[in-house]
Amino acid sequence: MTLAVGFTFADAIAQMGQCQLGDKRRTDRLVDTATRISECPDGTLPDKLHDPAAYRATLRLMNLPGVTHEAVLQPHIQETLRRISATPQTVLLVHDTTVLDYSGLKAGEVMGQVGNGGGRGYQCHNSLAVEPESGELVGLLCQQLHCRVETPEGESVAESRERESRESLLWVNAVKAIGNAPEGCHWIDVCDRGADTFEFLEYEHENGRHYLIRSTYSRALEVEDKKGPHLLHNLLRSLDAQLGWQVKVSANKDQPQRLAKVQCCWAKVRIKAPHVRKGKHGREPLETWAIRVWEVDAPAEVKEPLEWILLTDEAIDDGSYARTRVGFYERRPRVEEFHKGSKTGMEIERLQLQSRAGIEPLIALLSVLAVALVNAREAARRPETANRPATNYFDPLLVSILCIWRFGEERPLSVKEFILAVGRLGGHLNRKCDGLPGWITIWRGMARLHSMRKYELARRRCGKL
Repeated sequence: MTLAVGFTFADAIAQMGQCQLGDKRRTDRLVDTATRISECPDGTLPDKLHDPAAYRATLRLMNLPGVTHEAVLQPHIQETLRRISATPQTVLLVHDTTVLDYSGLKAGEVMGQVGNGGGRGYQCHNSLAVEPESGELVGLLCQQLHCRVETPEGESVAESRERESRESLLWVNAVKAIGNAPEGCHWIDVCDRGADTFEFLEYEHENGRHYLIRSTYSRALEVEDKKGPHLLHNLLRSLDAQLGWQVKVSANKDQPQRLAKVQCCWAKVRIKAPHVRKGKHGREPLETWAIRVWEVDAPAEVKEPLEWILLTDEAIDDGSYARTRVGFYERRPRVEEFHKGSKTGMEIERLQLQSRAGIEPLIALLSVLAVALVNAREAARRPETANRPATNYFDPLLVSILCIWRFGEERPLSVKEFILAVGRLGGHLNRKCDGLPGWITIWRGMARLHSMRKYELARRRCGKL
């Protein structure tokens, strides 16, 4: 059985209908709110909902005692677990943390520190199931809204280790909440450098979990040759390349877009436990495999050539195994796209509610919708999904209005044609050299498209009078 992907807004709305909120009328209101937001995801909550009565009803709903972050998110998590438990193929469990900033709100006063300590909000730790070949998001498996606490003055290392509010536990708590893969399933925890703690590595080993973690620390090694390198990074950097290929690198403020030439080597190592225990772990060394990927012949304008040092529990028998593992890690930015979709697409940080109890279930709702939003955007970028009908992802009325505006007639639109047309509405020139529109351009176009939709609905109502 293959993993069915392509999570859409319709799937998200259907899952909202399964929420147990203590009264069917509450669930119906949640479905109505999710439907309205899926049709108009940008802007503040009044922008998303439009109708003042629907806005007030949503505020009342979100502040009811039984309407919690967990209650709204639970059906989605259960369905995601069901889907990935029904397939023997590899599924990537990608974990990462982002900041949700609610500084300036009354609700923010009871949240944790963010930024340089002056802001208030959450450290939002997300765990996503990702299909490794297509990169599509299957769904959320865990979401933790963590409030960073001020470190007590004079706190010792031992006291810090016992404190349950420390951020290093987010990774362990996430995999505990998800649980181990059923027999016959192959799940891999994929994490960035924040997960490189001996406590987390030991937990993964002791519980038989598969992992792929980017190394932060050049950890001390147990070695037989006392003359050789005794530190992890030094050892890997001393090895000759065993494999090479090219990697497409996206542009950012520090580097240009390019096709980077990379090389790879790997080795089996035994990592010593840290002498100073900052987490709860034993003293025994851990046996793992380490992979190094590095860029060669980088352009002069590249400040930091690409280098990944990865840790994995699974044996690397040859170059194909190494390339596959690195390919899995190359899917890790999917969680960053999810964060962009949540913040720029769903504008999750513009929830101007005055209570923390009201904000948290809305974060859950918008996060589920963001999964569908990211899949819709990315479907336009992949050849195998670009020709899917746009109505699989977006409201048919929006598709119809956009089609008439762009092409002067009503006809079926593919998801790629829809995204390009929305980008055109938002100022994208649609030239081949421009690539596909980004988040900001898409949502500028979507804001205009929703204005056109409101006009069309008003015109239809007037026509019936």
